[in-house]
Amino acid sequence: MNKAQLAQTIAEKVGVAKKEGEAMVEAFVDIVTSTLKAAGEVNIAGFGAFSAKTRAGRVGVNPQNPTQKIQIPSVIVPKFKAGKGLKDALKK
Repeated sequence: MNKAQLAQTIAEKVGVAKKEGEAMVEAFVDIVTSTLKAAGEVNIAGFGAFSAKTRAGRVGVNPQNPTQKIQIPSVIVPKFKAGKGLKDALKK
């Protein structure tokens, strides 16, 4: 399911216009993104938690020249941890 299909499904479930469904999806994405940028966390009970973690820097290998070592810097990456309700729903 892509973003447009998600917006359409939300609009149908809630009983609003497709344009309002798209606005809801866009608002959700904006809120999660801005919260993670501010080093926050978004928890949705029964669904899961979005957070930002720092991946440590490390030494890697240059794929074009395997004998050359390169330093890969640390980076902040998004993380999602599924909640109990989502895990249980998928087990059935």
